[in-house]
Amino acid sequence: MSIALAGERALPEQGEQAEVERSRGLLRSGAVVGSLTFVSRILGLARDVVIATMFGARPEADAFFVAFRIPNLFRRLFAEGAFSAGFIPVLAEYRRAHEHAEVRRFVGRVAGALGLALLLLTLIGMLAAPLVIQVFAPGFDGEDGRHDLATDMLRITFPYLFLISLTALCGGVLNSFGRFAIPAITPVWLNLCLIAAALGLAGHLDEPIMALAWGVLIAGLVQFVFQLPALRRIDVLVAPRVAPRDPGVRKVVALMLPAMFGASVSQLNLLIDTLLASFLVAGSISWLYYADRLMELPLGIFAIALGTVLLPRLSREHADGSPEAFSATIDQGLRLGLLVTVPAAAALVTLAQPLITTLFHYGAMEATDVRQSGLALMAYALGLIGFTGVKILAPGFFARQDTRTPVRIALWAMGVNLVLNLALILPLAHVGLALATSTAALVNAGLLLRGLQKAGVWQPQPEWRRFLLQLAAATAGMVLLLVLVAPAAEVWLAAGIRQRVLWMALLVPGGVLTYFGILAACGWGPRRLLRTYL
Repeated sequence: MSIALAGERALPEQGEQAEVERSRGLLRSGAVVGSLTFVSRILGLARDVVIATMFGARPEADAFFVAFRIPNLFRRLFAEGAFSAGFIPVLAEYRRAHEHAEVRRFVGRVAGALGLALLLLTLIGMLAAPLVIQVFAPGFDGEDGRHDLATDMLRITFPYLFLISLTALCGGVLNSFGRFAIPAITPVWLNLCLIAAALGLAGHLDEPIMALAWGVLIAGLVQFVFQLPALRRIDVLVAPRVAPRDPGVRKVVALMLPAMFGASVSQLNLLIDTLLASFLVAGSISWLYYADRLMELPLGIFAIALGTVLLPRLSREHADGSPEAFSATIDQGLRLGLLVTVPAAAALVTLAQPLITTLFHYGAMEATDVRQSGLALMAYALGLIGFTGVKILAPGFFARQDTRTPVRIALWAMGVNLVLNLALILPLAHVGLALATSTAALVNAGLLLRGLQKAGVWQPQPEWRRFLLQLAAATAGMVLLLVLVAPAAEVWLAAGIRQRVLWMALLVPGGVLTYFGILAACGWGPRRLLRTYL
């Protein structure tokens, strides 16, 4: 079988070598994005430790997380999700069929259309902030002041949507030109700005939590400006121009509209969790937030990084008419994703409370908050494979400019999430909401996988059965080690910070070594990893 690499047809006798080169290129590009994203996620953990220490799971923390999550949802709907799905495949076509000057004009027209739409949405969101909070957190109408506080903060955080969406446009252009590093490191500024605001500004305000809202706004501006020099270096820094009738713009919009739902279903599910959690006891939203942040660590470091690399690569392969290369790229992406996220999910379930304790059990974060966040983390971790699968599989549709099929699949997943939310919220409270979201993610990924295979776009390679058996054996061995060695949850709570960090510093490397050691014993050793992926 012939395999194409980077848009070029491989000769039949070069098929095996082309597959190896594709795997290496995919992992190398993913490693660039993943390693820089790792820096951002570590700083994100530091940010959350600061927030947890200063504000814990108090009502004002709930208010901030809602005010921050709303523009973040729209960001992923308009920018990272739908916009990327519509913009990057069309940009790939323009780069192949037109001169660079036309590519520049296309980028400027898309920037003008996106900027105008987001400016209007931002103004509406700021003016209608009380109504927006009423819709997304109706349980905040109590007497604890969360509604009014969330409204005030939303008026400050909503412009972040405008700024970060333009940042995503810049990042999409850079990724399409193979410049992955700058977009991957850009989120570091959000974490730095929030940490600086919490430590340097909170003490000077009558309502300290408001410092975080101002930190979000400043971060949006800094992230946008940070990308501009990189665009100038590739000669794509152009002034926005509003041209709604431009064929390229209209094509992007046509692809965006259905993708606005399909690419961001997990975020919509999380927002439904927030809405329902607003009716639960104060602190529930914060418990879900801290758990989600830890679940996002492996998801952001690897799965999102891999999805970021896959979309432009698959778009090129589809534009080149290389179905064998397209299928092989998806296959490699799936195996790479499972190789990391399966043991990560198992480790998060096994070490949920120790992780929460080590990172957040300081200052205003009480033992009850630790236990409740740990339970939510276990529920979220069960869906990590599903969340990862969506990030890897959705580009297989978007690259072919098929945004309708993921929408239909997302509707099914949303239905599953809503039904399970209503069924589980009474017996399991916030943990039931997290479990419903995880189940919906697994359903979403499963249906996407089935859709790609049914359409003949992805054909699994013959090594899958052996690979899954090796993966299961290695993961089981790692979990057994962690269960036998890790101290009990009560011991973690009673221990000091040095002891907790020491235990975690031994458990995590020990689990990693055990996992890869068993893989090696099963025949998936370092030589094969290096030969296949590096």
